[in-house]
Amino acid sequence: MTSPVWDPAQYLRHAGPRARPFADLLARVPDLPAERPRIADLGCGPGTLTATLAERWPTAHITGYDSSTEMLAGAESLAGPTPGGGGLDFAEADARTWTPEETHDLIISNATLQWVPGHLDRFSDWIAALAPGATFAFQVPGNFDAPSHRLLRELAAADPRLSGVLRHADAVRTPVEYHAALTALGCAADVWETTYVHLLQGKDAVLEWVKGTALRPVLTALSGDPASRDVFLTDYRVRLREAYPATGHGTPFPFRRIFAVASVPG
Repeated sequence: MTSPVWDPAQYLRHAGPRARPFADLLARVPDLPAERPRIADLGCGPGTLTATLAERWPTAHITGYDSSTEMLAGAESLAGPTPGGGGLDFAEADARTWTPEETHDLIISNATLQWVPGHLDRFSDWIAALAPGATFAFQVPGNFDAPSHRLLRELAAADPRLSGVLRHADAVRTPVEYHAALTALGCAADVWETTYVHLLQGKDAVLEWVKGTALRPVLTALSGDPASRDVFLTDYRVRLREAYPATGHGTPFPFRRIFAVASVPG
């Protein structure tokens, strides 16, 4: 899988629908054990959602981690003291190798672990860094068998230059597998799934959505060949229009997501 070059502006074109799963995840996170919690947001992207953590825990020291220099550059303007007496900062780190160097009260990850092959193997290091009564929470897309992703893989399979560029259909695990992994590590786990039906606006709305996420590895791999990139996008656009027909109100885009909140004993 190619490490994609990210475009914060494209990603934030659908900031509202992308924010809702994060809010739903946070709503199930219990109170944290420390008066001044230490929080890590793993895969923080442009930092806009990371900053909302200070609204729930105003005294917290919050660090957003991401492997994309483009995303971190967009987040940097949000860094600094928070109104409640806490602080927000950002740092470069790869979830494939990041291991906390201090005790945390919350490690949270939103729509990131699907980019981390074998991410179940990372859970033990992260949970070992939690304080008594602390929480590990994450959300990942569960739509890899949806037309948006299936069609993308089919098109990429026809171009030898795109071999191994995309994630496979098993980029995430089932809710039952996540629950089993977390309980095996001694956590009390709450795992669930939700399918959102986003009503996207604008021409080729689903294509514009995936340009910010799933399509990034292809756009990165074909960046040196604009003609081939445009041919790929044209073919993909036609197929997406058939799979997700627009209506008079917008384009319905079903999107399944998997959530997990795991707390260690107090």
